[in-house]
Amino acid sequence: MNPAAVATTNPAGAAGPPKPGATAVTGHVTFLGAGPGDPGLLTLRAVEALARADVLVGEGAVLDVVRTHCRADVGTAQPTADGELLASAADLSTAAAQLVMASARTGKRVVRAVAGDPGFDSGAAAEMLACAHAGIPFEVVPGVAAALGVPAYAGVPLSGNVRFLDANTATTEGCWGEVGASDATLVVATTLQTVALVAGELVAAGRKPDTQLTVTVAGTTTRQRTWTASLGTIAAELKATKALPTPEGPIAAIAVVGERTAHRQHLSWFETKPLFGWRVLVPRTKEQAASLSDQLRSYGAVPHEVPTIAVEPPRTPQQMERAVKGLVTGRYEWIAFTSVNAVKAVREKFEEYGLDARAFAGIKVASVGEQTAAALIEFGVKPDLVPSGEQSAAGLLEDWPPYDPVFDPIDRVFLPRADIATETLVAGLVELGWEVDDVTAYRTVRASPPPADTREAIKGGGFDAVLFTSSSTVRNLVGIAGKPHNVTVIACIGPATAKTAEEHGLRVDVMAPEPSVHALAQALADFGTARREAAEEAGDPVTRPSERRPGARRRTRV
Repeated sequence: MNPAAVATTNPAGAAGPPKPGATAVTGHVTFLGAGPGDPGLLTLRAVEALARADVLVGEGAVLDVVRTHCRADVGTAQPTADGELLASAADLSTAAAQLVMASARTGKRVVRAVAGDPGFDSGAAAEMLACAHAGIPFEVVPGVAAALGVPAYAGVPLSGNVRFLDANTATTEGCWGEVGASDATLVVATTLQTVALVAGELVAAGRKPDTQLTVTVAGTTTRQRTWTASLGTIAAELKATKALPTPEGPIAAIAVVGERTAHRQHLSWFETKPLFGWRVLVPRTKEQAASLSDQLRSYGAVPHEVPTIAVEPPRTPQQMERAVKGLVTGRYEWIAFTSVNAVKAVREKFEEYGLDARAFAGIKVASVGEQTAAALIEFGVKPDLVPSGEQSAAGLLEDWPPYDPVFDPIDRVFLPRADIATETLVAGLVELGWEVDDVTAYRTVRASPPPADTREAIKGGGFDAVLFTSSSTVRNLVGIAGKPHNVTVIACIGPATAKTAEEHGLRVDVMAPEPSVHALAQALADFGTARREAAEEAGDPVTRPSERRPGARRRTRV
């Protein structure tokens, strides 16, 4: 079978050889290390190269890591043969080289992304030679090698006498006797299915059966799992924990053999994060949930955003148009923003009229909280007032100055809001002596149902936790996707939201100490920490809530 390079989208390399007499056009190739799996391990140089790429070549898992840093119009392709992904490393390298060179010959900037480091973890050297022989310029952007990054995330420091080897190469070249006789710490690239064979080879070569080792799969990702055992017991350990899959194919693993593994119990910083591996449902859009999702990731969670509301323009836009014109002509002393959506609505209306942030000159701007303030700053407006305490309408009123006819030439406030907003802020401002133009800037409607697999995960216990940030998110999520399974941890932002959740038959496990999304995420992390500590104290395995539902898979999923 002759390997062929087939583009899966935007086949930028589909052009044939140049016509006779035509001037050859040569692009450029970047061989880029994507690291062992954590997208955060990409280097700054890698991000720069990806941003300039015209064509991105790599295998599926690698493309998932790097694609977000590329332009929207980048061509992406995977090396294939006869339409099928290649299993042979040699065939894969040949097909990739053909695809890379074909794209470069059309003048494209090509990024060939590989897992780990191009020189350490892959067969990219052969592809580099092919480019060199063809006269195609290239560069190499190093990445974090799996053999270095995975032990670091597993809490196994590597220093001193360390030797790196590939299990297949060691078997082919017959060097087990040499490495087995040494006292070096060994870092072995292998698979979960062949770890026991590697341990047997090392024992046969002279290593003591009680030599400690760690075995890590899905390293540096939130699916990472590490086993600690000895060369003599690792086979039984994997069997006892039902870690070995049957038909799923080889699962890449990094094994570290030697005394360095003894420090893992104190240095395991990654897998002991409070929400490590938890799938957390966030009933918000990706834009609204950006900072919240980042916070959850810092706790080791895997956030999954599901919008429960959709934002639409007001049915009658005239009120909003009059208010914006009044803002420009000096009708208002203040404008108060109570949501990111309100900022977006005013910004869109400004752009419609050809206005920008300069139209806010001479007007005081209030923001209900930090996220809304961030949206204003992105617009070019620095808020004059942000609550010093609780980030809510009540918190904003606590700091809002009363109307003073001596210092305030105008007594009117422009309040662009949703059609279903509460009257708390309006009533409070009126009590402080202000006149309020309460304007419907946008409407909120129930969002469309999420995909079928997400709905099934919600009802079937596939999520470990769900964060409810308002009563409407409870009602809307249940309405569009169904009630979360009873093993799912329910976290609510405040008493009113918790009451709505209970009215829908949900057990509330976590309550935020104050009504902010970040306090809610922290409260969930504290719950996860307490749950982990209780399991460890009782001598029970640390599991995620979703792993305790009936029929949940106990085997490793990587």
